Amino acid sequence: MNIFRWLFYNFAYLKNPRWDTGISPPELMDFIAAHPPGKALDVGCGSGTNAITLVQRNWQVVGVDFIPYAIIRARLKARQANANAKFLLADASRLQDIGEPFNLVLDIGCFHSLSADERLRYICNLEHLLAPGGFFLNYTFINLSDETKHGISDRDLNHISKICSLVWRQDGLDHHDTISAWFCWEKRK
Repeated sequence: MNIFRWLFYNFAYLKNPRWDTGISPPELMDFIAAHPPGKALDVGCGSGTNAITLVQRNWQVVGVDFIPYAIIRARLKARQANANAKFLLADASRLQDIGEPFNLVLDIGCFHSLSADERLRYICNLEHLLAPGGFFLNYTFINLSDETKHGISDRDLNHISKICSLVWRQDGLDHHDTISAWFCWEKRK
């Protein structure tokens, strides 16, 4: 893990990070409306907004983040919302022992911050994190130029496609005009 990245995110959570809006995005809300509740893993859960949204719609949720203060905030928010989610301090690229397979692995903005090696380990973990027929719902920046830089690359997409089938993709720009996309993948049965 990169110490500078760790410090950056820790300092960001001393206030309210710009990416932690406290609002679940419409793509997640549409997914929830179209799928029955099950077990969900929220990777890079931050302060727990999306995990709490899932719990409030009858999902069993585990949220993970590598920032201690984010996990503390998530636990506090869940307690205040009376939402029974489990929050763990964990590295997104090392989740092989997180538990039983999940019907949904949700990642809103964590994957694109990982190094190329970390992204590959993360993808390899999807094999056992996702139940057969489970979904990987991911919002990420797109890396068009260099696989070693942050953002999802063509190599990453090829690796994910060995495990999952692409259900839909929605391209766009974030509020800083960074090329990004939502991906919904389904693990093959």
